[in-house]
Amino acid sequence: MDGGPRVPEQRRAGSGATAESGPLRFGVLGPVRAWRGAETLSTGSPQQRALLAALLLREGRTATAAELIDALWGPEPPSQALAAVRTYASRLRKVLDPGVLVSESGGYAVRSSGEGALDLVVAQDLAAEAEKARGTGDLGRARSLLNEALALWDGEPLAGVPGPYAEAQRARLEEWRLGLLESRLDLDLEQGCHADAVSELTALTAAHPLRERLRELLMLALYRSGRQAEALAVYADTRRLLAEELGVDPRPGLSELQQRILQADPALAEPSAPVTEPALAPVRPAQLPASVPDFTGRASFVTELSEVLASASEAEGRVMAVSALAGIGGVGKTTLAVHVAHRARTAFPDGQLYVDLQGAGPRPAEPETVLGSFLRALGTADTAIPDSLEERAALYRSVLDGRRVLVLLDNAKDAAQVRPLLPGTEGCAALVTSRVRMLDLAGAHLVDLDVMSPEEALALFTRIVGEERVAAEREAALDVVAACGFLPLAIRIAASRLAARRTWTVSVLAAKLADERRRLDELQAGDLAVKATFELGYGQLEPSQARAFRLLGLADGPDMSLAAAAAVLDLPPEETEDLLESLVDTSLLESAAPGRYRFHDLVRLYARSCAERGEEPTGDRDAAMSRLLDFYLATAAGVYAIERPGDRTVVHLAPTSYQGLSFAGRTEALDWLFAEAQCLLACARQQTTGSGLGRAVDLLWAAKDLAESGANAKQYEAAARALRDAAREDGDVRAESRARTALSNVHLAAGRYAEADDEARCAVALASTTGDAAPISWASTDRGIIALSQGRYEEAEQFFTTARDGYQADGNRPGEASSLCNLSRLYERMNRTPEAVSLARQGVEIFQQLGMTLRLANGRYALGVALIGAGRHSEGLDQLSDALEMFRSNRQRLWEGTTHFRIAQLHLTARRPAQAAQHAEQALAIGFIGGDLIRGSVLNTLGKSLDALGQSDRARACWQEALLLLEQSGAPEATEVRGRVTPMKAP
Repeated sequence: MDGGPRVPEQRRAGSGATAESGPLRFGVLGPVRAWRGAETLSTGSPQQRALLAALLLREGRTATAAELIDALWGPEPPSQALAAVRTYASRLRKVLDPGVLVSESGGYAVRSSGEGALDLVVAQDLAAEAEKARGTGDLGRARSLLNEALALWDGEPLAGVPGPYAEAQRARLEEWRLGLLESRLDLDLEQGCHADAVSELTALTAAHPLRERLRELLMLALYRSGRQAEALAVYADTRRLLAEELGVDPRPGLSELQQRILQADPALAEPSAPVTEPALAPVRPAQLPASVPDFTGRASFVTELSEVLASASEAEGRVMAVSALAGIGGVGKTTLAVHVAHRARTAFPDGQLYVDLQGAGPRPAEPETVLGSFLRALGTADTAIPDSLEERAALYRSVLDGRRVLVLLDNAKDAAQVRPLLPGTEGCAALVTSRVRMLDLAGAHLVDLDVMSPEEALALFTRIVGEERVAAEREAALDVVAACGFLPLAIRIAASRLAARRTWTVSVLAAKLADERRRLDELQAGDLAVKATFELGYGQLEPSQARAFRLLGLADGPDMSLAAAAAVLDLPPEETEDLLESLVDTSLLESAAPGRYRFHDLVRLYARSCAERGEEPTGDRDAAMSRLLDFYLATAAGVYAIERPGDRTVVHLAPTSYQGLSFAGRTEALDWLFAEAQCLLACARQQTTGSGLGRAVDLLWAAKDLAESGANAKQYEAAARALRDAAREDGDVRAESRARTALSNVHLAAGRYAEADDEARCAVALASTTGDAAPISWASTDRGIIALSQGRYEEAEQFFTTARDGYQADGNRPGEASSLCNLSRLYERMNRTPEAVSLARQGVEIFQQLGMTLRLANGRYALGVALIGAGRHSEGLDQLSDALEMFRSNRQRLWEGTTHFRIAQLHLTARRPAQAAQHAEQALAIGFIGGDLIRGSVLNTLGKSLDALGQSDRARACWQEALLLLEQSGAPEATEVRGRVTPMKAP
């Protein structure tokens, strides 16, 4: 070969082209050049060549103007950079053939489709062919092809081309050249050409002194040339140089070679003559693990994954399909993947490869090790398997070329571990399972595997335990799978334990799993354990991730907002979000919705056990929960203040150290309160010990809307009961009186008047001993409403007056207005209608002055009732209609239903039975304040309306149910209803 530059057409030009008329060819493995046949074309200034290089290296893909500017000048381009790019492109277009440099999508591309048009592509083709030849054992051809590829370099790649992009590509191409050179030298030594290699390696190690692979090859060449002392000296030089320059020791391969030389390992001796190893016949691997015989459910996932695999097995074989399944440990990723892989075996006749990548363990499998085993399984001889990851990956792809093989990569750590193991060739496919969501695995079909549905979970449990045992205790079986969180591994363990113990009933197992503190310990059988599965994922976390995992697991509740999590972790929201999203990617946390996160029930138990077993100091745990409580209390107090401007209740709440959220308006504030209801109440209920007890009770006060709305009344009541009992046991009189006040409010809304009165009476007595005036006013209001409902008007007046006086003394004008409205309702019952109307108007005026909406609705309700009592039905209907809309906009459903009931009564009095029936039905559908007692009254009103409409049978049914409810409540109205039902029973 002469000393001139190698022109690509010498190998890849079309057979019919002449030097003068041949297609365009380009070179980047040296100076950036272009030829038309034998003619060298002018590529212009350095910047213009930089533009051409940037386009050529994209191999036909479009580069935007912004990308080209960045490639040529980096972060500080000149002001006229875009104009310069356009000028360079225009000049190049004049030099090149028409249609080669094209403008599209705001950028440029070089479209030169001729074979061998770019020397880099030629070199890549030659290298790939060499890898394939080496894989089949044809070492001589592999060596020749690599020499041909290396000959395409003509000095430094992209020589003289400026710009950051060219600099980066120059380094990449040089690194690749050295890799090819090392592969070729390795082949030299395999074929006994060690003596010739010594000279070249000596020069190369001098030029690249820190490249250990070259040093290793030189040591081996010297040893095989009979120069053992020099070989050992190379090691000593290398060790000293690495220590001086980098402060590190030689890599294990180099050290191992030194030891083998010292021991005169016979395996290091060169072959007596160049050996060409015979090519082995292709091997058809069948490595899939056995599919479980009791595979259950997952039908939609099986169909989805099967369709993706089918796309790779079409006759044309145009797709390399990759599906990546992610989910928490024990969710059944491997079981599903193996099941799907077995179903698809016939579509991949050239075999199936399988490996457990140990991604959740402390020592994940190295990709180069896996590739070695895959290559052996595919029939590659050990001596033909190269050392480096890059070479093994390239050979692996070459060996798979033209085959249809399915690769199951189980338990992967991350996308970086997976990428070298993907077939990369048409007709092949890969299934990947991992606890990490592989968002960065290009082209992969991502599947997030969740827990089983209750039906699937029960079906799996039944298949293992047996139909007869489960059918006899179906409810207990449902309790078991629910306690397992519908997690397949947990269900399998629980069912296996039961199947192995014939004396156990399903109820016995359900009782064992009911104890949350023992649940994870119960869920183990043989070498299967849910806790051990979670332990693997937890062990992979960084310290900051592990801390977040432990602390977030302390909080009860169905999920957690980003702001609440930031409070728990005491971190800025941005940093918190990064941490939480990283936990989502590991599948230890789920993203319930944008900005909301949740644990699987069993994962939460595990996280909590990690925190409580000493990994998180008690003080840190308490501080985290205290911050969460403060966050909820401060934010709920802010919502209360927005809803009730001027109400001094917030002044009497315990102070907080952690800041809450602020809101622009009522709607946003209410959205937060009702969205956080379950989490907020769960947090309050957890604070039954320690310094958070008083703040937790105050949180219930601040979140009073949740109880009054009826939407969260049960959770609110449970929290209030737990806190009342804890305060009583702890001797915290202030907290107990406030908790009893909260409970009284819940009982009152549900119509449980006796319980409400007991709690309110105790609250007043306790608060009187501590001088805490706020509970006295609240509880007195509740007692007044109870007395009013039971016809004890004098007592009601006394209670309402006490409440009013207390609110006035505190300067709480909204409380005073509410008391006036309550007195108005009392006077309306006592037929003192002028006073009733006057007091209600005073209350409405105060609410209007304060700009209140929710309390104004209560005022208008009271005024409407008073006006109706005064015979001013039209005005009363207007007030009730306004109140109805306000209750609806404030999400006070129980008050909304109560108002519908009052409107129904009004329509019935005005002989509009159709409208009366409509509003009564809406009241029954929505609910109302007063529980069964009011339900009886609503049904009585509905019955009257239906009877007036001629629907007597339906009216009778309403009255019969109403009579039962009213008699149970001891309401005087029962006598009236009994009189309506009794005549209907006569023949």
